[in-house]
Amino acid sequence: MSTAGLDIFHAIPTRLGEGVCWHPSRQTIWWVDILGRRFYEAGPTGTPPRVLECAEMIGAVAPTRSGGLVAALHVGIYLIDPESGAASHFATPADHDTKIFRFNDGKVDPMGRFWAGTMALDERPGRSRLFRIGADRSVAVMREGVSVSNGLAWSPDARTLYYIDSPTRTVQAFAFDLEHGTVGPPRVAVRFAEADGFPDGCTLDAEGHLWIAHWGAAKVTRWDMRSQRLLHTISLPVRNVTSCAFGGPQRNHLFITTAKDEKSASVEPEAGYIFRIDPGTTGPELACFAGG
Repeated sequence: MSTAGLDIFHAIPTRLGEGVCWHPSRQTIWWVDILGRRFYEAGPTGTPPRVLECAEMIGAVAPTRSGGLVAALHVGIYLIDPESGAASHFATPADHDTKIFRFNDGKVDPMGRFWAGTMALDERPGRSRLFRIGADRSVAVMREGVSVSNGLAWSPDARTLYYIDSPTRTVQAFAFDLEHGTVGPPRVAVRFAEADGFPDGCTLDAEGHLWIAHWGAAKVTRWDMRSQRLLHTISLPVRNVTSCAFGGPQRNHLFITTAKDEKSASVEPEAGYIFRIDPGTTGPELACFAGG
């Protein structure tokens, strides 16, 4: 376990920092505060971030090919103007009940489709789903019986989708059909012990290894997905680690978001901050949403 090279990218105590991603056309890092209902944008050198307010909770954000943003908000999928923060509705599942569910994590697949999952507001298990949203505003249910939909990542050859439903304490792997955006039956790729907390957000590096943020365990881990072998662990001074993504002009920095736990705020002064580390590898080129 190592903390070498880890530094604070921005000392902003978000309530529930999440959804960090690199915006290739703007050359900036974006992340969100789900409960604080804010977007953050910052240059990779650590200049003060811009803050955009939102009327809804924000589960995830991703760049679009047109230079804007797509976001999974509490109420559905929206396009966001990165300058003004103005939100325009794009798509919502027909039976998405906002009194029961909100959207959580989301990512763009290599063909430019946006995948986003939901969770019950009361966190009741097995009630939520994973959706695929096309550029044509189509919405398809890809997984039923989800509890807390979280990390998504595609292998370098785009033949495997890795997916995290946090309470299962597993990373599931699905055979992926890139052309049609469909998945086969799941298998367990990595299983975690209780001491590992809950796997949350994740990202792949250019070598095809999976980086996973651990809620409740103060760490990010790196895994060889072919052998299911743990390669490296980054220790953080914050228990609730939520997401991670590669960014910077060379995609050689790993950015890590965290959440603030009110119960332990006195012993975790850096809770909610976003961190940065040069892990000695780079991230792949980021896919952008084809809609909008």
